[in-house]
Amino acid sequence: MDLVLKLRELRDLRGLSQKDVARLSGVGEKTLSSFETGERIGSLKLSQLSKLLRIYGFTEEQFFSRAIEELFDPDAISRRTREEQLIADLAELPASARSALLERFVLMLESARAVAGPTRRSAPILSRPAAGARHASAA
Repeated sequence: MDLVLKLRELRDLRGLSQKDVARLSGVGEKTLSSFETGERIGSLKLSQLSKLLRIYGFTEEQFFSRAIEELFDPDAISRRTREEQLIADLAELPASARSALLERFVLMLESARAVAGPTRRSAPILSRPAAGARHASAA
């Protein structure tokens, strides 16, 4: 996602007009418009960007991260919502059922990684319980 689109989307996300942002940030309305159309994005100063981001409630680090792109990606929102629902459902299960499902999930992750081969993330997301800790509720 490019700078022009990010700036425009953040302003829209906050429900602000260009006039509102200009008044609150001290960046001229015409200047802001020229940044959002891409006409003068090359002349955007870091101080101007900082003022705009302060109004939008974001840091420079957040602005340049991939996380902000996911904020506007409908597929990422859908994935995140599904994952959050699965985690919430898992948390509502009795401890023994939750433990059994997590153990199976670890096995599935290990199998998927073995098939997929090495990836950027080589450390396991979840660790297996120690042998003596398995099925402690069954004893």
